[in-house]
Amino acid sequence: MRRLGSVQRKMPCVFVTEVKEEPSTKREHQVPRCAAPWSGRAGAAGRYRAALQPFKVLATETISHKALDADIYSAIPTEKVDGTCCYITNYKGQPYLWARLDRKPNKLAEKRFKNFLHSKQNSKEFFWNVEEDFKPVPECWIPAKEIEQLNGNPMPDENGHIPGWVPVEKNNKQYCWHSSVVNYEFEVALVLKHHPDDPGLLEISAVPLSDLLEQTLELIGTNINGNPYGLGSKKHPLHLLIPHGAFQIRNLPTLKHNDLLSWFEGCREGKIEGIVWHCNDGCLIKVHRHHLGLCWPIPDTYMNSKPVIINMNLNKYDHAFDTKSLFNLLSKIDNQKFGRLRDIILDV
Repeated sequence: MRRLGSVQRKMPCVFVTEVKEEPSTKREHQVPRCAAPWSGRAGAAGRYRAALQPFKVLATETISHKALDADIYSAIPTEKVDGTCCYITNYKGQPYLWARLDRKPNKLAEKRFKNFLHSKQNSKEFFWNVEEDFKPVPECWIPAKEIEQLNGNPMPDENGHIPGWVPVEKNNKQYCWHSSVVNYEFEVALVLKHHPDDPGLLEISAVPLSDLLEQTLELIGTNINGNPYGLGSKKHPLHLLIPHGAFQIRNLPTLKHNDLLSWFEGCREGKIEGIVWHCNDGCLIKVHRHHLGLCWPIPDTYMNSKPVIINMNLNKYDHAFDTKSLFNLLSKIDNQKFGRLRDIILDV
């Protein structure tokens, strides 16, 4: 199987969209309970205040030019997972987990940008002074791949943000849930994916970070985006990484608005947040339940309809993991099988 694309920028919708001025069920933004000096993409840590968008972005029945140009009909459809985006690349001479951190304009530049959008249709015509218009970011911040460059400077997207990443350091309180799923001493990450011998079974295992280099993943769990998959508990939180494209969709209907709507509403496999198509040219195209006027989160997700097994034998490592780490806690239930993800109970 060819290697699937990575999420380095905002994904366009498979359909042409239109904005309707009515309240959405989608969360507009989520604010970590412990505010950090650097503000990035929502969903980093802690509890969240969620505000509803005052408008809906709905899909029309017309497939977008971007989707057609990327040959959407030969793309690989995968489950869109609801979490926060991460990236694995080298830092300090070894593979590291990086958290999403978009560089955003300061107040003056943001006001100027919004005023421009009210008077113009195309945000690309706006002139940015990258050195003066944007809030500072940590020195270790790097821009996301595939974003436009001008005179060696990364340029903002159509929303006025410069997508990027910051490394997740051990014991960093701002990214405590990120750091709980990696161990840099043993260079492994906690990963959820299909069992290699049984596609109907999920598996949680420790995967070498080197095997995940240059991939993007979704961090899900107790304290991420309202925990739509019901992992862990407040007392014993559980977080996991899912490589993007890990859950391929096998029996998707034809690429028509009404057929997809019926699939989301009536099929067990449709109990997901959305679909991401991985195109042959590396382009990623998506559709969210909200684009079709459907609610998310939902009570019974497809991810929670499958059994899951724990594969966490740590005896092969030279010395012990921290006793409070998720790796050690999961090793206590190694080889145990659960009916669904939400049934996993950590033995603390």
